[in-house]
Amino acid sequence: MSALTGLLYGALVVYLGGWYLGSWSGNFSLLLFILTLATFGYWLAERLHFLPRRVAAASALEAQDAQRRSELQRQGIQQVDGNVAVARERVLAQPWWLDWTAGLFPVILAVFLLRSFLFEPFKIPSGSMIPTLAIGDLILVNKFHYGVRLPVINKKILANNEPQRGDVMVFRYPVEPGVDYIKRVVGLPGDEVAYLNKKLSINGQPVETRPLPDFYDEDSLRYAQQASEKLGAVEHRILTDKDRPGFVIPMPQFQNFRDNCRYNAEGVVCTVPPGHYFMMGDNRDNSQDSRYWGFVPNENIVGKAFFVWMNFGNLRRIGSFH
Repeated sequence: MSALTGLLYGALVVYLGGWYLGSWSGNFSLLLFILTLATFGYWLAERLHFLPRRVAAASALEAQDAQRRSELQRQGIQQVDGNVAVARERVLAQPWWLDWTAGLFPVILAVFLLRSFLFEPFKIPSGSMIPTLAIGDLILVNKFHYGVRLPVINKKILANNEPQRGDVMVFRYPVEPGVDYIKRVVGLPGDEVAYLNKKLSINGQPVETRPLPDFYDEDSLRYAQQASEKLGAVEHRILTDKDRPGFVIPMPQFQNFRDNCRYNAEGVVCTVPPGHYFMMGDNRDNSQDSRYWGFVPNENIVGKAFFVWMNFGNLRRIGSFH
């Protein structure tokens, strides 16, 4: 069993190392589910097989020691060397391979349940949501806000709130479902979303905006035009680049969403199909979003982002956001 456990840990290290280095993509939810099942198997084996065997061996050791002491006392020997308590503790102790499997099961189970049904941490990898979210922000995502979903398969089993315009949502990237994306909900099912000449309209009504002082991006060392935008009840900031054109070049291989959209030199107009959402980044001219690859289906929703719990480069960023 120790060799098998070592082999499993070696495979886990190789898998995580390749994932970290980008050699292959990974599914952390599936990995955590497999680890939970594996450690649960060890935990059951410990409770039903290995622990009873160790307890029986410790009892036999105590019985042998008691018999030996009784025999020596009959021979008149009162002082007997040896401490059976130390030997008993060694017999009852878990071997390393059980300590690192069955012993970790409660912790892994708690993490699996917390991450699957309550809150999940994410790291912001790109600048598509600047100025709302910066590269390196570590955020929390509310997994039950949009309903309870089964882990791994992401099947909704209990409804809760519906996505609203202005929500910052984490979802599985429709182009590559193994990758999580974060954008802002702009269009709901049935909405007509128009982004023309860098102006956003929904169902023919211009979205309320007001200009703000230019934003200085410390990563690109450039200034960007900044404005306050109000989507539904949510007011947030957006950025635009005056040097970038307003037109959009969609990904040509996704004809299924292009049938719902009209592209021209000014931008794009899309009608959101039922059960789907139109997503956009707050950094409008530096965001690959629904303008390029289409709509997000309901089954791809992961949760609602709501809190920055750490940014090691800027602790002032910790807190809630809109």
